Amino acid sequence: MTTWDGFQAFATTPVAVLPPPGGPPRSLEERLAYHSRFVTVRTPAIDALAKNVRMLMILGRHQAVTARPSLIVTGPAGAGKTTALLQVGRACHLAHARRHGPAAAAGQAPVAYVLVPPAAGAKTLATEFARYLGIPVAAGMSQAQITNAVCHTYTSARVQLVMIDEVYRLNPRTTTGAQSADLIKDLTERIGTTFVYAGIDVTTTPLFTGVRGAQLAGRASLIDCTAFPTRLGDEEPFRDLITAMEGALDLRHHRPGTLPKLAPYLHERTAGRIGSLARLIRQAAITALIDGTERITKTTLAAIRLDHLAEQHHRPHTRPRSRSTNTS
Repeated sequence: MTTWDGFQAFATTPVAVLPPPGGPPRSLEERLAYHSRFVTVRTPAIDALAKNVRMLMILGRHQAVTARPSLIVTGPAGAGKTTALLQVGRACHLAHARRHGPAAAAGQAPVAYVLVPPAAGAKTLATEFARYLGIPVAAGMSQAQITNAVCHTYTSARVQLVMIDEVYRLNPRTTTGAQSADLIKDLTERIGTTFVYAGIDVTTTPLFTGVRGAQLAGRASLIDCTAFPTRLGDEEPFRDLITAMEGALDLRHHRPGTLPKLAPYLHERTAGRIGSLARLIRQAAITALIDGTERITKTTLAAIRLDHLAEQHHRPHTRPRSRSTNTS
């Protein structure tokens, strides 16, 4: 996904969809592949991000003097930040193709997706931006030369949206982190595009500290991609999420309504994180296909080992009680 060809393939590959009622039954292999990919449920975070990105792209379309306003998607691990980011990027790519047509869009790259490498210096990060569009980087090139090439090529390719993931890895308190933050600031001022950042619990990291952090905080709106609560006023967002996922299952003997009834148990298993929930339901569906039961039950769910974060929440480690010793 961190190259233009890879992102273009992702954006243009048809999404997984449940077959229409009355259609020919799919083979076991087809259904295994379907549940491996599975559907992406439209969440409030995706809706909020899409709405805000569209608004900021319009807002900054003719802004040429200073950097355009940006967005930061934050939240705990497994809350669906990257999924939301990529879905909005896909929508932007497809909208651009519809507006301009394949011929007019040739040579253009409306969306860029870059990962911040661990402890990356400015030159390493600039090279990641170059790698996305296949810009040649010779061994002897300086950071300034790479940055100039990136700005020129991104402008020529008419990049409209730059998505920078794992931004929590930037630490402006360190020398390399400060240089990387300065590079991003430079890019936002030289490339006429909208920047969206995503990272784990960004507001608790050093990213917003100091002068550089204040500049970023003064330009970026925040979207909090939190875990799903069991209840929000009169609504039950977690149960609604489960219902949507259950409705996308392609299992012949599964009883509709089974999973929503298990909402309290599923919330306990996953702490309300959409990433853990999606993995649990996908693995349960694949298990049901392989063992031939074709349905998901609480027994099926209980037998599945989830990611370590979810397992720690569900089965918190308790220190064994120390035995008393007789010192008499």
